[in-house]
Amino acid sequence: MRDNLETKVLIREFNEDRDDEVVKKLERSCDIGSKKGISTFSNMMDDPLCRIRLYSVHVMLVAELLENRDLVGVVRGCIKRVGTGFEGTHMKMGCILGLRVSTRHRRMGIGLKLVKSIEEWLIRNGAQYTFLATEEDNIASTNLFTLKCKYENFSPLVIFIQPVTFLAKDIYQDIKIEKLHIDQAISLYKNRLRGKDIYPTDMDVILKEKLSLGTWVSYFKGEEWIGLHSQEKNEDIITRSPTSWAIFSIWNTCEAYKLQIRRSHPFKFFHATLSHAREKIFPCLKIPIFGSLQKPFGFLFLYGLHGEGERLGELMKSIWGFASKLAENVKDCKVIMTELGVSDPLREHVPQGSSTSCINDRWYLKRVNGPIDEKDDLMAMRPAGNVFVDPRDF
Repeated sequence: MRDNLETKVLIREFNEDRDDEVVKKLERSCDIGSKKGISTFSNMMDDPLCRIRLYSVHVMLVAELLENRDLVGVVRGCIKRVGTGFEGTHMKMGCILGLRVSTRHRRMGIGLKLVKSIEEWLIRNGAQYTFLATEEDNIASTNLFTLKCKYENFSPLVIFIQPVTFLAKDIYQDIKIEKLHIDQAISLYKNRLRGKDIYPTDMDVILKEKLSLGTWVSYFKGEEWIGLHSQEKNEDIITRSPTSWAIFSIWNTCEAYKLQIRRSHPFKFFHATLSHAREKIFPCLKIPIFGSLQKPFGFLFLYGLHGEGERLGELMKSIWGFASKLAENVKDCKVIMTELGVSDPLREHVPQGSSTSCINDRWYLKRVNGPIDEKDDLMAMRPAGNVFVDPRDF
């Protein structure tokens, strides 16, 4: 990568043999959203590349001071293929993840240099757009990406977090929850994802990844779902579904990385890095479930949520309870979570309680490559926020 003499910083690719321990130390030292010495960091299971390794095209860049070779910043990027709900358009999307700068070296332009460098890499690898997500109240990140890097506010999303002590764990007696064969899940998703504004085109890869615990459907016992128990008639579960039904998959983020709290008395300023850029802040989980926050904890992520019919509210309660029960058998899992677009019809059916927390999330997008054709231009289309959230970004 080209160095910049003005700030005496070299942006280069991560070298696993040389940089592994240093990057881990940098990650731990970043005082994300902290107050009075309280901070969080991610224990990425000794793998700084874990958040991008699942993508076939990925990179991690580091910022190195020329004067002493200290690493003071890091950013990750990957390329994903996505489809859109606009006439079946497919495109390459560049994703920026995990931008971090040492607390001692912020406001020196290093974050901007990292973003520009990762954008150059994404463009060289064919990205037509680059996108990232951040919590809407993160002013520093918003200013960096919108004012300095010219990203545009693209789509709002909402994150829902619930402790596994969620009381409504009893699945309704008149509701069935059945696990799909992976081929059935792929067929059903591919048929229904076309209604999303943005969705991954490699759904089969996601569902076959070891971190995906499986895919289930929920429906009422009084109705028969023809083809559900046959692996040879996938078309039947699409065309002959019940009047009200829902599908969901679960991603075991506990096995990708775990969160760990530093110092004591964290409740007043509880900050966690649970989402895309791992810079989500939600100080509202003041609940007994976490006990001693000196121990690592993780979460299960509900993804691929889709439902149809008039009784979705009942089905969603059963899904949330099912996930909470499942989480009890996953080591170090204390939270279940999902993220939905603001226009997703399932959003209003997420069970709400005294311990449910919500975060408003924002996707920011920029066109970086390719001809401008309004009929294929995402910026002109302005999706309303009914998107598929990729669990690999967590």
